[in-house]
Amino acid sequence: MTAIDLVLLMFRLWVAIVFIAHGVNHGRTQEGTARWFASKGFSSPQLNARISAGNEVLIGLALIAGLLTSVAAAGLVATMVVAFWSIHRFAGFFNFHRPDEGWEYVATLSVIGIALAVLGPGRYSVDEALGIAGNLDGRVGLAIIGAGILLAAGQLAIFWRKPSGVGSSS
Repeated sequence: MTAIDLVLLMFRLWVAIVFIAHGVNHGRTQEGTARWFASKGFSSPQLNARISAGNEVLIGLALIAGLLTSVAAAGLVATMVVAFWSIHRFAGFFNFHRPDEGWEYVATLSVIGIALAVLGPGRYSVDEALGIAGNLDGRVGLAIIGAGILLAAGQLAIFWRKPSGVGSSS
């Protein structure tokens, strides 16, 4: 195992744990999660809550396995783009602001996701075992990230409107 393979595995596993934990939390409290989505300006809050929970768990499982890693990383980045744009950007940089936390957390996860898409999953992954890891990283990985960002923009355009009073200087 090279140092790079070890670090890529650590990134995949840690982000997967974080994402699965968030997805399980969103899934076990669907009503509360839906109310929260509605309070943040999302229409169809039940749908967004279900999709959020399911996507976070699926992205986490794919990252653990190293299966279609660039696609999973794009899902990670897309999720963080939606979170940044709809919530975290209004709270400033630092994560300790309340009631909404700043954007340092979502930016950090996004950078890890982009790195995984560009560098690939490493030797210990299903992608590597299938011989497709090299087909999905580098520029292709960046293109897949770009597609994820476009999907995030689509979700925001369809489902999100800035709630009144959010991000104002009053």
